[in-house]
Amino acid sequence: MNLSMKWLSDFVDLGNRTTKDFINGMTLSGSKVECYEVEGAEITNVIVGKILEKNQHENAERLFVCSVDIGKDEPIQIVTNAKNVQVGDLVPVALDGATVFDEGKPLKIKKGKVRGVVSVGMFCGLDTLKLTTHDFPYADKDGVLVIKEDCQIGEDIHSALGLNDTSVEFEITSNRPDCLSVIGLARETSATFDIPLSVQEPSFKGIDGDITNDLKVNVINKDICKRYCAGIVKNVKIEPSPRWLRERLRASGIRPINNFVDITNYVMLEYGQPMHAFDFKYVEGGEINIRNAQDGEKIVTLDGVERTLSSDMLVIADSKKPIAVAGVMGGEYSGIMDGTVTDLPLTETVVFESACFDPISVRRTAKALGMRTDSSARFEKGLDQQAVKKALIRAFQLVEELGAGDVVSTIIDDDNTNKTPKTVEFSSEWINNFLGTNIPEIDMIKYLNSLGFEVKDGLVYAPTFRVDIERPCDIAEEVARIYGYNNITSTNFKGVADAQLTASQKFENNISNTMVSTGCYEIATFSFISPKYFDKIHLPKNSKLRDTVTITNPLGEDTSVMRTTIIPSMMEILSKNYNNRNASAKLFEVGNEYIPTQKDKLPIEPKRLAIGMYGNNCDFFELKGTVEVLLNNIGVQNVEYSRPTEDCPFDEVSAFHPTRTAIVKSNDVAIGIIGEVHPTVTSEYGIDTKVYIGKFLVPEMMQIAITEKSYRPLPKYPASTRDISLVCDKSLPAGDIQKAIEESFGKTLENVTLFDIFTDESKIGKGKKSLSYSIVMRSSEGTLTDEQVDGAMKRVLKALSKIGAELRM
Repeated sequence: MNLSMKWLSDFVDLGNRTTKDFINGMTLSGSKVECYEVEGAEITNVIVGKILEKNQHENAERLFVCSVDIGKDEPIQIVTNAKNVQVGDLVPVALDGATVFDEGKPLKIKKGKVRGVVSVGMFCGLDTLKLTTHDFPYADKDGVLVIKEDCQIGEDIHSALGLNDTSVEFEITSNRPDCLSVIGLARETSATFDIPLSVQEPSFKGIDGDITNDLKVNVINKDICKRYCAGIVKNVKIEPSPRWLRERLRASGIRPINNFVDITNYVMLEYGQPMHAFDFKYVEGGEINIRNAQDGEKIVTLDGVERTLSSDMLVIADSKKPIAVAGVMGGEYSGIMDGTVTDLPLTETVVFESACFDPISVRRTAKALGMRTDSSARFEKGLDQQAVKKALIRAFQLVEELGAGDVVSTIIDDDNTNKTPKTVEFSSEWINNFLGTNIPEIDMIKYLNSLGFEVKDGLVYAPTFRVDIERPCDIAEEVARIYGYNNITSTNFKGVADAQLTASQKFENNISNTMVSTGCYEIATFSFISPKYFDKIHLPKNSKLRDTVTITNPLGEDTSVMRTTIIPSMMEILSKNYNNRNASAKLFEVGNEYIPTQKDKLPIEPKRLAIGMYGNNCDFFELKGTVEVLLNNIGVQNVEYSRPTEDCPFDEVSAFHPTRTAIVKSNDVAIGIIGEVHPTVTSEYGIDTKVYIGKFLVPEMMQIAITEKSYRPLPKYPASTRDISLVCDKSLPAGDIQKAIEESFGKTLENVTLFDIFTDESKIGKGKKSLSYSIVMRSSEGTLTDEQVDGAMKRVLKALSKIGAELRM
């Protein structure tokens, strides 16, 4: 909300308070100020001048030499190419050293020569002063501004053209729609600075006549439209608004159009009540019906777009068709025609409407149609139902003041509002206890009265414009902000905060800390991706992961669906690092995937861990080692690594190398997949080196993890170590061999470590490989004897022979 300080002065007198004093006070009382702007502050040393002479330039046929009176002893000389200025015209003159604008950028004016003739300044047009023909309709948009205002020669251009207002921008919260108006902010100003508020009750004279002879109004849906007021103006005169009105609209960020459009905008800004004016000749049947649209019904709105309506949208309709979307925007032919930009007949009679529509209905309609206007933004927050008629009367008052037409004295007011005021229990003792203050009750009542509240019989009666008042704490807030937050004594918190991390948060933190300890860097990627990402990882066409949640209003195709797998996100970051010539990368992310459920239901959002690395002699075993450290730290035990099968639970297996991939299981539950990325996939991402990635299911790991740590005393007895070298087929997984060793030993086994792999077929046979293991045994009951160790080793060799692994000779 942009507030004109000139406009504000109509209602309150700030006295000697500066703009900064005003801003500080309003912010501290709860009306937050974003910034302020002084009109024309960038324009300097520009005054009003009068052209005394205009002669042809002696060296240029398109240039003129002018003698200009600027209110000083001697006139000045200016060379110009302007054809629209004549002797006797008043024009803006930028003197030597002035700052104006050229195509929106500051321009410094300097004295100089033009084709050999001295020029000590420049005439200014609208663009040079950052103005438009909406601000001065009589001006030539391509020429010099010939001033027709009442001003003096030598007068500063700011006062001469009304470029001397200050606009203060407020951030109005959604619960305070009453502050989306000049009067609302004036009321806050009055209460903040304890100064009188002067708001005159609007009135108009009107001409004799019964509006019901010309217009009929039917409010069919009274639940959504609680109040509807309408009036008629005859003998309409469409013309530019007076300068004072144009100035106030400009300072408020609204472009002046014509007197009738400007009146509706002016009243909306002053009272916070959106209004609309209809050209009566396009209201067929002289009838206005406030009803729900029919499914498939269409309307062309004022912005020229045809929109399809549905039955849950409220419209303003005549006897045949919709002429406006209630609370959002009028129809194409409901506008006021002045004949300047259209061949349609001129407007002769205007219908003004002022209404109160249900905020939820307006919001849903605006969202469904993809349009948001000043009107809908106000209605969405909930407006004062009792201000509807007052705003209409104010509009008619302005019509008469501007001589824009004859207002019919009677109006239609279909009022179905609840007149019972909101009440909240009042207790000064409770408020003081709640705030930690000692404010006298009489002061509290004074603060509330200044804001429009009434206190009597132990109750606070909220004014109709305060739609946010519901509970005693709301009243306490009003007292506190006018009393002054800075005046409330600081106190220590009572009690002890009992906030703790949840079990899942602790588990995820443990994952992140462990990954960082292994040398990985954490990344965070967007959850919305492109559908093309699935093709880049060669995901099967029939994969369930291609069933995604589609975003209704995406930023673009590259962010149009929610990801069902985190792997493409990791690959994108690895690709970016590689193509930015980072020699190596070791990354991880804990993020969500989004798995669709039933239609119109929210998706499931499981947490996933992604690991990715390349470069720096990175291989499968480095990734596997990182995973082992992670699983050990988070308490996942009994881990196995196996080759993917046809019924692999991870559809992303298509992105992995067929023989360098492993499914990670714990207690026969698949918790992740790791391996080398398929070469064709890495080429899709523009990576020319081997890449290793992994994906782990965080909730599943948390469910089986043993997070409690138990004390284990240092061993009392020495360990026995045996090294064995085995020969087996290359196809036999090392994990199967390790599993067979562990199952054969039982409790005496302390550790099994694979420390060598030998694949020279000339020495061990074709299709064979040699694996060497170090086996550590220990008993908690005593020192193991040679007989016990040898017996255990015999059991191991016997078990290994069953799976095709023999002792290497």
